Amino acid sequence: MSSQFGMIGLAVMGSNLALNIEEHGFSVAVWNREPEKTAQFIAANQGKKFTGTKTLEELVGALERPRRIMMMIKAGAPVDEMLEKLMPLLEDGDVVIDGGNSWFKDTQLRAQRLLDRKLHFVGSGVSGGEDGARFGPSLMPGGTRESWESIREVFEAIAARSDSGPCVTWCGTDGAGHFVKMVHNGIEYGDMQLIAEAYDLLRRGLHMSAGELADVFDEWNRGPLQSFLIEITAKIFRKQDPESGGALVDKVLDKAGQKGTGKWTAQVALDLGVPIPTIAAAIDARVLSSMKTERVAASKVIPPGPSASRDADRQQVIDQVHGALYAAKVCSYAQGFALIQAGSREWNWNIDLRETARIWKAGCIIRAKFLDSIMRAYERRSDLPNLLLDDTFNAELAERQPQWRMAVTLGQSNGIPVPAFASSLAYYDSYRAADLPQNLTQAQRDFFGAHTYQRNDQGEDAPFVHTEWD
Repeated sequence: MSSQFGMIGLAVMGSNLALNIEEHGFSVAVWNREPEKTAQFIAANQGKKFTGTKTLEELVGALERPRRIMMMIKAGAPVDEMLEKLMPLLEDGDVVIDGGNSWFKDTQLRAQRLLDRKLHFVGSGVSGGEDGARFGPSLMPGGTRESWESIREVFEAIAARSDSGPCVTWCGTDGAGHFVKMVHNGIEYGDMQLIAEAYDLLRRGLHMSAGELADVFDEWNRGPLQSFLIEITAKIFRKQDPESGGALVDKVLDKAGQKGTGKWTAQVALDLGVPIPTIAAAIDARVLSSMKTERVAASKVIPPGPSASRDADRQQVIDQVHGALYAAKVCSYAQGFALIQAGSREWNWNIDLRETARIWKAGCIIRAKFLDSIMRAYERRSDLPNLLLDDTFNAELAERQPQWRMAVTLGQSNGIPVPAFASSLAYYDSYRAADLPQNLTQAQRDFFGAHTYQRNDQGEDAPFVHTEWD
């Protein structure tokens, strides 16, 4: 019998996705670069609807038409190398899916290359990590409408489910899926940095122990901040170090890694002229954290900031940090969705922002109760330019604004870095400002470079003029 789906790559994500697909009633042919890994996978799953193959020719031959083959391999050159090997073996209408974190512009080129051969290429974001792949990820496929319809039954079956349905939707043509996943990861950077700053404010500002922090985050996870990241943060604080007996988190080296999708998000935002200061601050924070040796040396030369007072009203500070975390989080998502909207316009993808929020409600790393509110915001107005303009979010941020400012003040007055909190607040203040000081910037540009300027008493369509300032 022919298999209904093919999987290339049996590392953690590929093997777990294959198990998920088979469990939902589809027969799967599998191939891995190392044949012994394929053999091990088949041996570990006797009696299930898997077919192990030793060559790509054998894999292609084992699949029903139109073939649906998913690659879960390293992004970059390996994807192109695999496509070169696969394309001569495929026939008109077959679909190849790249489920890795590929650069969306590479996906656009690959989609066109396969289309020229009458083949379909889908670039799909897959979020949720190992558990998501096994039990239900959030999926963000991009490709032709025809290719989406070809894989739809499989993707809808294996995706995570929320009260709004399966966490998968067609994002748009060619690179749309990988673009949405890239921004998802950028938002994830912002989310994680904001949580880290909340932790630092409570740890250093209130001298809270890991156990006390766990209790606070558990409480927060029962309210508007309920999310996967808040949930696992509480669990991290409770994990004991078997060697010292203390909290394991206190033994983790403060050097954060990154795989590049956050950097891509910042680069594309600059290209499209979309401000994403919270996400950019999160990227900078990771880079600064990686400079451990330099930071340790600097700490011995540069005097520390003032010590946080132990006389602060404990619950008041906790409430301030909670309000700041929620408000800053809204700004981070507002930036991310504004970037998706700009990318959609630039490449004619027609991405549905309501659907984007919906498919992130479960399965993915940034899944959160909060996303339901975002989904409702786009239901109220599908062309909403920015989440800050939604009546509900506008009211919530206005209510939390005093707490937000106090939390940022607490950090800055005590030498506790809060770059993402502060960047979010500056974004909020700038976005709502009818007047900004860039009139001076433009005058300076005209002074030293004759770049011209427009008069504000003649409207935004006023002619550009130059003045001899000196």
